[in-house]
Amino acid sequence: MSTQTEPDSDIEFYNRTTGAVETEKIFGGGVLCWAYETGIGRILVEGVIKRAFFSGLYGWWAKWPSTKKTVVNFIEDFDLDPNDFQDDVASFGCFNDFFIRKLKPEVRPIDPAPESVVFPADGRHLGFQDLSEVDQIYAKEQSFSLFELFGDAGLAAQFKNGSAVISRLCPVDYHRFHFPASGMCGDPKLINGVLYSVNPIALRRNIGILAENKRVLTKLESETVGTILILEVGATNVGSIIQTSAAGTVGKGDEKGYFEFGGSMTITFFEPGRVELEADLVENTKAGREIYARMGDRVGIVRGH
Repeated sequence: MSTQTEPDSDIEFYNRTTGAVETEKIFGGGVLCWAYETGIGRILVEGVIKRAFFSGLYGWWAKWPSTKKTVVNFIEDFDLDPNDFQDDVASFGCFNDFFIRKLKPEVRPIDPAPESVVFPADGRHLGFQDLSEVDQIYAKEQSFSLFELFGDAGLAAQFKNGSAVISRLCPVDYHRFHFPASGMCGDPKLINGVLYSVNPIALRRNIGILAENKRVLTKLESETVGTILILEVGATNVGSIIQTSAAGTVGKGDEKGYFEFGGSMTITFFEPGRVELEADLVENTKAGREIYARMGDRVGIVRGH
């Protein structure tokens, strides 16, 4: 497996950790550009790449013991710190073991303020204070349909004026996702679909693919935040969306599950007027730029506190 990146894949984001605007180092950026921005590539996407069997084969490959040798190169190419990993690099039996790695709790502290809500995952994030005012997501004149995302007219009406945070996980990121707040978690609902890429290269062409991809919807009832909807979205080369939590009481920052190999996304929805999103998230989103933040960092505060 090659970890080479291509210079023509230019996606900028604001890094909350460094305070600087940076350029994303994309895994397979040139292939993505070819697949989603050329006629032949788009035919291949529709005929093969978006199909579950294609991602299944890739996931099957990532579990082969022979892929273990790619782990060290990947860590070096993308400047990851093995000291953050809960397990030693030598313990990974294949690439997928590395991909779903756990981290030491101390490297992802959970914002302790009782009024805070946190990012559910590492990644590049967009934040929308009021979805009813949004007419541009990743590209001009693009917005997604809540009804199509949820498959539920009642939920779509309940959250149409609410807030949302899109968290895009790259292949280089920590791929476990967590609860943004404490509360009572319901049973996850699988909404089956295909597996398009969720990289901006693809989303700039058609945000509607999010409502076509395989996804899992979970409702979280919080005393302080109200009803929160958590949507995990599968993507090309994601073998599975694994839920490691069970319905019942959960704490802010508790693990909810993980994605197997590939890029992926979570979207968190808050009811209208419940959460005030952080200024850097809202301002960069309005400028058409994602921000990088880590799981457990503050995404906003509950209004009224």
